[in-house]
Amino acid sequence: MNLAKIAFDHSVVTWMFIFLLVVGGLVSFSGMARLEDPEFTIKDAVVVTPYPGASAQEVEAEVTDRIEKAVQEMGQLKEIYESTSYRGLSVIKFRMKDKYDLTKLPQVWDELRRKVGDVQVELPPGAGPSVVNDDFGDVYGIFAALTGEGYTMAELKDVAEMLRKELSLVTGVSRVEFFGDQQEVIYVEPDRDRMAMLGISSEMIAGELRARSLVSNSGNVVVGSERVTLDPTAVFETPEEFGKIVLSNTTGGSQIYLRDVATISRGYQEPPEFIQRFDGRASVALGISTVQGGNVVVMGEAIKVRMAELEERMPIGVEIGIIAMQPDAVTASISGFLVSLGQAVVIVIVVLLIFMGLRTGLLIGFVLFLTISGSFVFLSAQGVILERISLGALIIALGMLVDNAIVVTDGMLIKMEKGTKAKQAAIEMVAQTAIPLLGATAIAILAFAAIGTSQDKTGEYTRSLYTVILVSLSLSWVIAMTITPMLAAKFLKVKPAKDGKVIDPYDTKFYHGYRSFLGGAIRMRWLTMGIVVVIFVVSVMGFGTIEGAFFPNSSRNQFLVEYWIPQGSDIRATERDVIEIEEHILAMDGVAHVATTVGKGAIRFLLTYNAEKSNNSYAVMLVEVDDYKQIDVLKPKIQEFMVANFPQSIPTVKRFINGPAEPGGAVQFKVIGPDPVVLRSVADQARAIFQADFDAFGVRLDWGDRVPVVRPVIATEQANLAGLSRPEIAVALQEGFLGKTIGVYREGIELMPIVMRAPAPDRLDMASIHNLQIWSPTAGHMIPLTQVVTGFETVWEDQVIARNNRRRAITVFADAEFGLATSLMARTRPLIDAIELPSGYETAWWGEFKSTAEAQASLGAALPPFILMMVIIVIMLFNSMKQTIVIWLVVPLGIVGVTVGLLSTGLPFNFLALLGFLSLIGMMIKNAIVLIDEINSQVADGVELLDAILGAGVSRLRPVAMAAATTVLGMAPLFTDPFFNALAMTVAAGLTFATVLTMVVVPVLYALIFRVPSPRKQG
Repeated sequence: MNLAKIAFDHSVVTWMFIFLLVVGGLVSFSGMARLEDPEFTIKDAVVVTPYPGASAQEVEAEVTDRIEKAVQEMGQLKEIYESTSYRGLSVIKFRMKDKYDLTKLPQVWDELRRKVGDVQVELPPGAGPSVVNDDFGDVYGIFAALTGEGYTMAELKDVAEMLRKELSLVTGVSRVEFFGDQQEVIYVEPDRDRMAMLGISSEMIAGELRARSLVSNSGNVVVGSERVTLDPTAVFETPEEFGKIVLSNTTGGSQIYLRDVATISRGYQEPPEFIQRFDGRASVALGISTVQGGNVVVMGEAIKVRMAELEERMPIGVEIGIIAMQPDAVTASISGFLVSLGQAVVIVIVVLLIFMGLRTGLLIGFVLFLTISGSFVFLSAQGVILERISLGALIIALGMLVDNAIVVTDGMLIKMEKGTKAKQAAIEMVAQTAIPLLGATAIAILAFAAIGTSQDKTGEYTRSLYTVILVSLSLSWVIAMTITPMLAAKFLKVKPAKDGKVIDPYDTKFYHGYRSFLGGAIRMRWLTMGIVVVIFVVSVMGFGTIEGAFFPNSSRNQFLVEYWIPQGSDIRATERDVIEIEEHILAMDGVAHVATTVGKGAIRFLLTYNAEKSNNSYAVMLVEVDDYKQIDVLKPKIQEFMVANFPQSIPTVKRFINGPAEPGGAVQFKVIGPDPVVLRSVADQARAIFQADFDAFGVRLDWGDRVPVVRPVIATEQANLAGLSRPEIAVALQEGFLGKTIGVYREGIELMPIVMRAPAPDRLDMASIHNLQIWSPTAGHMIPLTQVVTGFETVWEDQVIARNNRRRAITVFADAEFGLATSLMARTRPLIDAIELPSGYETAWWGEFKSTAEAQASLGAALPPFILMMVIIVIMLFNSMKQTIVIWLVVPLGIVGVTVGLLSTGLPFNFLALLGFLSLIGMMIKNAIVLIDEINSQVADGVELLDAILGAGVSRLRPVAMAAATTVLGMAPLFTDPFFNALAMTVAAGLTFATVLTMVVVPVLYALIFRVPSPRKQG
């Protein structure tokens, strides 16, 4: 079956398909969903369990360990990635196996919830309930801040609530949440001395307030034929009316009211859980996410329209500041890639016009456009999203998309110049090349296949690269076998032969020179191969000096300023520092906005952003600049300011990374073992080594430093006599300082906690603990706390205990300020690995190192079957082991150009460069197949083997060189792209050198392995 003949015989159908591919492609492209980065599934779930009052050690032993043990029974579990036990709180992150995708995870999360639910009965009294969070991977692509001069946080929250209700109804919106709103609280601050004098206990006050916060069923009554509900009004309309509560009656008949012994006020929770700020002002943040697979650009435009409509309902002076607007970023990113794609198409067409003539160049240019357009039809049908990877894949594939068309068209021109009719030339050329080109195309696709089947998040992130290559290259072969020969036969013309002589297109000085050079190389084949081996060895040595990386930095016009102060610090202390830092950053040239979150990381406004866990000693500032190129100028200035003005802090200024990454520093050293003292000792040694490195910054421990704890020593006998136990003493301490929730106040649909605490002078002075009064049930009146406490001792304890896979583990984080993380690790690892470890302890390197290793391992595990398939295809094409060996011996030479390209530009060999190298292998094999197929074709026509080798080299030189030129020059727009530049350079430099070597080494190897006599011997 000859596809070209079918296309000729059914030309009307062929033209119809051309029309459908063009129109369908344009329609499909306009309707495809758009994102800035590819989606990937976060296969983590976090289980949070409160255990109020317990130390970190108690939380670890009584809560964390029991939940870990229960969940460990799940077969779907990959690892207990991280568990952190804080004072009063357990946070465990479970990671599921890579094979569970978005469709299977809901069932996995259901089983996780069952496991966690079943273990609740084993938790100690006062612990729980546990909460399973499996949706923290949701991305709030629109991240805004509400601010208003003179407005309270409660008023801003009301505006945020209104916006949430209205914006949730916009098409394409999945969720609308607001963050940073401060919890309103009703504070009851009793006068302890007056309470003691009047015989009023804290429990009396708490009991009265609790009773008035309950909702009770009043029943109903029949009135005629109707049943009417009875619903009494609230006892108190305002918190101030709490003062009217009667606590006791005196012997004289007068009443003691709550207002007589306590001050009642309305305020905000202190300390707040976290604080949100924008451009130096307190704010409430608003996050909006898109439905799964939705078009974020369309959703973003709809949100903007609705926000404009809602402006009239917003109070005057309330402003909405944009922290992150993913729809705009997506539009800019897609537009940029489309420009790059357009530039690449133009470059390829210009190259074709220059080297193949006007008609041929325009023809192949149209075929290229048709292939791209048609690819959108099939990509859209498969649900592929337009994003960084998928559009980049089109540019990468661009040169390869014309390879088949070039081979067919060039072969037709040669035959036509030799006198064959156009239609016959087309049919003959397709008959000759269909199977070899199909095999070569399949091999080029298989070179990317490991990416498509890699199950980890890195493979998922880059999967669209394989999908685009699969669809576009497959379509390019079909078009090359059908539409291309039909169009070429119709539009291509050749100069008629003069005097009936057949024109030899290879009768030029250039081709004669190449044939002569190739003949000399074959004649001196051992010397030639010796030179090639030397070049290869030198390249391998040079490749070993290239720096590695995981994913490149982002070109996003935002960067992060992370800030830590000593563990155990008050969140207000962190906020005070941040206010000063914000002011400094906002005054810098080029800075547009600063959005700050104190006490935890920001919401996930970017899929590749990993938020820091809750920590009062931590703050993160998202800084937006006018141009991302300013970031490298601003980073050291901000870092220098923070180091100089806040010497107790650990600040880091970092750019975003393109691609999935783990939270924490780029370099992470983990020490695993049972004893916290030993763990800290080893970690401190590692920390000192990092701090001594010239490029390391942000060096810290995930456990933080040990913190002081004041521990009242209970006199057991005296406490028993007073009728007091540890919980009651703990409650008295809580009420005396932080405050204890004793009820709720209902205001509309809002529930406000009622908190009892000591007045400011007492609760803000640690010395007042010695004067604290506590109610004695036995005595029936207040007694001094010191009556049941023998003293107060200060101890130092770990406020944070981290574990990995049920074993205690402390991690040292570090980042490289100017260089690459791999270089920092290379300098420090020998020193750190030399630290002596006691028996029972081990170490591990995480961060970029672990992410890269896992991604490469996943890719490596998927490669063998595809390499085997590639080998099988080559064997099936030629039915020869020797020819297969010739082809595969050329593959290692790809490293020559890669080494030259990356070393000359200083680019690292990152994960994308690795993908580029895999694609280079497919391109090299494809070129070798085309060359050896031509040798076989000429031998079949009766040409001597040596002449066939030389003739094949001459006849395939132009199509192979043209295919390489279009691929290399088509990469040009990616050379300046921070994300793809290493991949583009790997392919471009690798293919350039590989093409030159292929056109020499393949013929020489062929002559060597097949023992072909040299030209001299034949002469």
